[in-house]
Amino acid sequence: MTIKILGTGCPKCKKLEENARKALNKTGIDASIEKITNLDDIMDYGVMLTPALVIDEKVVASGKVLSADEIQTLISQG
Repeated sequence: MTIKILGTGCPKCKKLEENARKALNKTGIDASIEKITNLDDIMDYGVMLTPALVIDEKVVASGKVLSADEIQTLISQG
C-alpha cells in the first residue's frame, strides 16, 4: 500500500501526514508514506485544494485534514 500526502508543506499538510502515520501504527498495515510537494505533480491528481490524501493512486480526500481514525477506516477498506 502506498499513501501519498499532497501539499506544499503547510501546517495542515504536516498534520495530515502525522495523522496518516498514527493510523498506520494503529492498523499495523505495512505501507509507505510519500510527500508530494511539486504543484505540477499535485495537479496531475486533479487536486485543487490541499492537503490531499491518496491511497494506492486514488484520491480519497482533499481540502481537509482527516483524523487518524478517519484515515484508519479508509486504510482498512483498501
